[in-house]
Amino acid sequence: MSASCRTAPGLALALSLLLTACGQGAEETPVGAGGADDGQSSAPEGLPYATSIESLTPGDGAGFNASKPEVVLGPPRGLGTSRGSLDVLSLGSGGEIVLGFGERQLEDHEGPDFVVFENAFWPGGDSSQVYAELGEVSVSEDGETWLTFTCESEGDAEGNFPGCAGWTPTLEFDPLQVLPLDLELTGGDAFDLADVGLEQARFVKIVDLKTLDAGGATAGFDLDAVGLLGQE
Repeated sequence: MSASCRTAPGLALALSLLLTACGQGAEETPVGAGGADDGQSSAPEGLPYATSIESLTPGDGAGFNASKPEVVLGPPRGLGTSRGSLDVLSLGSGGEIVLGFGERQLEDHEGPDFVVFENAFWPGGDSSQVYAELGEVSVSEDGETWLTFTCESEGDAEGNFPGCAGWTPTLEFDPLQVLPLDLELTGGDAFDLADVGLEQARFVKIVDLKTLDAGGATAGFDLDAVGLLGQE
């Protein structure tokens, strides 16, 4: 766990240590080129979530769900504020992922435009002691030129991490019923394209900001999903 993130005793992926081996290396793995197991979403069609993994570059300590990265596509499977979901992909220390949205695109409108879901939680129900694993978020229209949201990874006076992903719990909700997405019902960390001066974008990139946990079998940002706000 990075020293810049507030933590409490216990590991967000403690159970995962019993379920997976450590994956090493940082070789980029392009996916999403077509086929049953290439990173295409198997979730119900038509929902406002990422549908393809355009690229994946695991960092040191990546491993949890490495054999099925498509778990990040479609809706999240949040478990609320008291525990983190295991329906996630660990990026590893410094790992990164690029997601696409098929025929949809991110569009700037009043308020936030998309939401990133991670498995942050509040140990003991204390919201001031969030188990946070932070990620830096960027957006692009063409997949080549990226604009990055300013992430306050050291935290503010209230213990929040504005501009970062990975510190707001994902709530338990029915993705077929919560349309359009409502942050009060879904949780997650929201982002506004206006903050980086874009009116629209097609891709979202997330880069893990933490260092490798000593002794941990998995590390880094644990991505669950990315959803589009204001769209049904």
